[in-house]
Amino acid sequence: MKKITLLAMVLLTSALTYAGGYRIALQGQKQLAMGHTGVAVINSSELVFFNPAGLTFLNEKFTVSAGANAVFANISFQNEQYGWYTEDNNGVSTPFNVYAAYKINDWASVGLGVYTPYGSGVEYPTDWEGSHLVNDISLSAVYFQPTVSIRVNEKLSFGGGPILAMGAVNFNRNIDRTTTNLEGERANVTIDDSGITAWGYTLGMMLRPTEKFTIGVNYRSEIDMTAEDGEADFQNIPQGGNMNGMFNNVTFDAELPLPAELTVGASYAINEKWLVAFDYNRAYWNAYEALDVIFSNGEESLNPRNYKNASTYRFGLQYKATQRFTLRGGYYFDESPVRSGYFAPETPRNDSNNFTGGFTFKISERFALDASFLYVHFDEVYESYNFYQENGQNVPFEGTYKNNAFIPGLGITYGF
Repeated sequence: MKKITLLAMVLLTSALTYAGGYRIALQGQKQLAMGHTGVAVINSSELVFFNPAGLTFLNEKFTVSAGANAVFANISFQNEQYGWYTEDNNGVSTPFNVYAAYKINDWASVGLGVYTPYGSGVEYPTDWEGSHLVNDISLSAVYFQPTVSIRVNEKLSFGGGPILAMGAVNFNRNIDRTTTNLEGERANVTIDDSGITAWGYTLGMMLRPTEKFTIGVNYRSEIDMTAEDGEADFQNIPQGGNMNGMFNNVTFDAELPLPAELTVGASYAINEKWLVAFDYNRAYWNAYEALDVIFSNGEESLNPRNYKNASTYRFGLQYKATQRFTLRGGYYFDESPVRSGYFAPETPRNDSNNFTGGFTFKISERFALDASFLYVHFDEVYESYNFYQENGQNVPFEGTYKNNAFIPGLGITYGF
């Protein structure tokens, strides 16, 4: 019996994402504009995500920040040896975030965040050269995070809270490189599951040795998303021979780790107008060793991923031009966790250089408009995925990947 590996290589992995692996680094307009720094920057309820310990240092009694981004991206694949060239057909995706913070008293604050740290997708032309690996895939993961922040004294605070993650996945690929039905249509499978839930937590610390200098630390735990009894729908399977019954529609179980992250950073107010910030982020991608898929008919597939831990280095700058207008800019370098030989087209992500900018305009004493933009340039790479199997043999899929993305964003902040 042909081993069912058609799901395992791409199931539950996102493609069109804008940080290492399947992580999305779009968690706030103010902080994104500053190179996605924020673990030691005190300026809004975006701290619910970046460092909940900082909520007690906010001046406002109550503040809300909400925003969304529009992701415009391009992916191209080329193999000159075989004359292959393909571009993705992906549309615009819109990750979002909403944060609220309330100061109970001088030493205690609470907050709530709803945001999308993992997700999006990719769509290649049907039956393209790599269709045995992926035709299209989408992944969504929304986090709900209540938090509490406690100030120990004028210089030190702690914060944290639980995280409820809710996710869904939809994925299609051809079952192999050649199989068709009598009408010549390629045999394929669609995987679908929704309502996936899991729990994690976040903890933070903020220290302000002086009014100008701030140090922050934030940790978010690993969250294991487990799909149980998801639908596996096979189409265009030819009848007869040993195909009979092999691809009957079955359910599946699978698990995907959303890795733990540790971020440390500092900010310094040069004067009343200028603020600089630096963050170092370490994502513990080594949790993603393999993708195990268990089918209700007793079949199983174990597929190596072997991701490595990866770092991101972020720099941000803020300039308060007037009482109403604040400018921001930044840069970050993001390491890819994908090792050589494990480079599949659903996660065509190499190291990237990321350039950011944006502004805040105060509409009134309580309302402000926040804008950001991010340009992502991934290093061009010639790579392969070496673990697709047919007839017991590894069949590498390789070529040159080029990709980039432009991501504008808008948000609004309200506070009093």
